[in-house]
Amino acid sequence: MKKIIFSICCLIFPFLTFAQKEMSVGESINAAFEKYTTPIVDTIMYPIVIAGKELPIVILILLLGALFFTIYFKGVNLRYFKDSIKTAWGKYDDLDHYVPADEEITVEDGKVKDTVKLTGEVQGEVTHFQALTASLSATVGLGNIAGVAVAIALGGPGATIWMIIAGLLGMASKFVECTLGVKYREVDENGKTYGGPMYYLSKGLKEKGLGGLGKVAAVVFAIFCIGGSFGGGNMFQSNQASSQLIQMTGWDNPNAGLYLGLIMAVIIGLVIIGGIKRIGSFTEKVVPFMAIVYVLAGFIIIAINIDMVGYALGQIWDGAMNPNAAFGGVVGVIIVGFQRAAFSNEAGVGSAAIAHSAVKTRYPASEGLTASIGPFVDTVIICTMTAIVIIITNAKHNLFTYGNLDAASNVMLNATNEPINGVDLTSVAFDSAIPYFSIVLTIAVVLFAISTAISWSYYGLQSWKYLFGKGKVQDITYKILFLIFVVVGASSSLGAVIAFSDAMIFAMVFPNIIGLVLLSPKVRKELQAYLNAIKIGKMDAGIDKASKKTKEAS
Repeated sequence: MKKIIFSICCLIFPFLTFAQKEMSVGESINAAFEKYTTPIVDTIMYPIVIAGKELPIVILILLLGALFFTIYFKGVNLRYFKDSIKTAWGKYDDLDHYVPADEEITVEDGKVKDTVKLTGEVQGEVTHFQALTASLSATVGLGNIAGVAVAIALGGPGATIWMIIAGLLGMASKFVECTLGVKYREVDENGKTYGGPMYYLSKGLKEKGLGGLGKVAAVVFAIFCIGGSFGGGNMFQSNQASSQLIQMTGWDNPNAGLYLGLIMAVIIGLVIIGGIKRIGSFTEKVVPFMAIVYVLAGFIIIAINIDMVGYALGQIWDGAMNPNAAFGGVVGVIIVGFQRAAFSNEAGVGSAAIAHSAVKTRYPASEGLTASIGPFVDTVIICTMTAIVIIITNAKHNLFTYGNLDAASNVMLNATNEPINGVDLTSVAFDSAIPYFSIVLTIAVVLFAISTAISWSYYGLQSWKYLFGKGKVQDITYKILFLIFVVVGASSSLGAVIAFSDAMIFAMVFPNIIGLVLLSPKVRKELQAYLNAIKIGKMDAGIDKASKKTKEAS
């Protein structure tokens, strides 16, 4: 263990070395960071050219995988949407404890008779809803606020259609990976769960006679997930949160990011020390609150401008079917929309399977269906709402010209020709309709960032324990490193951080999609088992819990 800690310290030392006096802390970190990570980023995000437009090959793999799962499972993302909602709300939780004694179900006085009570504890640590909010907290946030604004500015209103389509397809990917996460999880003697792609790649592929491939894929995934937890799940979040707070408060200090990073590290540390139970308890309160505030503000703007909704929807449709050549034609708009959706909901990346594997259930597919709600909320609802607000406010106030961005993908404001980033553009759009909403949005950005970092700390920790063991020393070592990187991210300039963030998270796709495709037949069996079970739940009757018959749960 000492060797591991020493190696890690050697790895992060260059990022914490502040070499020249004339450079601020942030500039020093960024310079060192960029030097070491650029080759990694270029390799992982290698682009292919389609109709003259570049698309990272990893995004294409995600989309093809999502399309395959949608077809293979016959539209599971939409066919069982109502059951997914009921499962998430706990409608079918009794099925973990009671099953009918016979194939024929008898109902008397509104009760399902002749049930058998299952003995044995239901494994898991959190409810369906807690697992869903923990997963959503890692995706709902900056991608919806900042990413959508840039996507609309870059690809025009038509990019919204392709974001929605990619979100709907992504629901199938989330279903598959989270079903497998529960099926192949491990539970220790204390009831703690360990799951995710590391386990279904190693154990699932071994069942198919591909043990060697499974072990390699699991280790590769775990390494990338740890990198992603330090990058996109941590440094990018603290970076954006600190920059927004500095901008709102006008704090003029070259090391302001460092101080804010230390404060955020303390807040995050207080939550992650408690493990997945405390994380689930935190996210089930914070995530719905943040999402409701943000979505409510969006709907208020839409309601105020209800007469322009038809115009906005027309712009979205026309922009998708007949896009301006300046956006790269149809292919260019499709690429922008698909890429933004992939960055936003992370379906197929495998990270969500780690959070969902901690759920209390006997039916793996129950959590797969619950997880499929994630991309719908993240991309179809929140991203679409953001897009409509920006289209309406831009039409009313002529904020920017579609396609007019600088080399750093900042949007150029028409009034001042000043470049602003995605968060600021969304803030300007909301502010134009709801005065001073930028203050609320800044608070939302900070809370979104903190909740995302908290969830990603769990993803990284599970991968860390898979590689180095499940002891307390390994646990504490990872959490200390994670909190150090919170400070590093808050102190760095955005360029090198965001590139590394995207690369580490999307590198997880390569081993994960291989496993999902090969293990799809296993998922189909689990889905059928759950669909058979919920036949009781679909009846207009409760379960008679007075049954004296029992049997050991399989």
